[in-house]
Amino acid sequence: MPVIVFASPKGGAGKTTSTFLLATELANRNMNVSIIDADPNHPIENWRKDGGKTSNLNIMVNENEDSILDDIDNASGQSDFVIVDLEGTANLSVAYAISRADLVIVPSQRSTLDAGEAAKALSLVKRQSSVTGREIPVALLLTRTSPAIRSKGLKRMLESLGENKVESFIVEIHEREAFKAVFDHTCTLAQLEHAQVSGLDKARKNAAEFAAEAIQKLNNLQSKKPKKVKGAA
Repeated sequence: MPVIVFASPKGGAGKTTSTFLLATELANRNMNVSIIDADPNHPIENWRKDGGKTSNLNIMVNENEDSILDDIDNASGQSDFVIVDLEGTANLSVAYAISRADLVIVPSQRSTLDAGEAAKALSLVKRQSSVTGREIPVALLLTRTSPAIRSKGLKRMLESLGENKVESFIVEIHEREAFKAVFDHTCTLAQLEHAQVSGLDKARKNAAEFAAEAIQKLNNLQSKKPKKVKGAA
């Protein structure tokens, strides 16, 4: 089953939010999804402990960097998608998880400072590609952007990364109150009510477009295989 890993060394880059949005959107499409919460603060596990739940979503906690591969293998046996929320620092669990990924997503805000941090994650993916002897697909995801402003700074950001061939998501994760509200109200976007937060429909549309592009990227990577990733249009 596809393994999607979210990696970013910088706090506040939107890593956990993006992980949660993708996982719950896929689960809402009747796919079995496992999240491996490897963030030391366990924000997604805390969401579950506080009462958050939804159908088709399994949350696993990784406490030991030596067991991350076993966790991924166990989750793969029962899920259509395995999504890993890694901790920020580069350690063995981060390297191990990236080595097993079908797609690594690097969330980043659009700034020179964040570009430098994203470059560290991209370099780690490149090193793991050399170690494993296979190219590990990776894509940059811009987060916390303004929905009213088009991404004019993306080209400059990619140039600052020093990687002209860095692939990036067309869809950006906008700054939306609803994306914070899912943790405040311990629910998913689908479970939120309009009375609880403004701009809910636009937030749901943003998350759905992000999930659709992620699935499309996986299908593009597997285009030589006869069977497409489950959930594709």
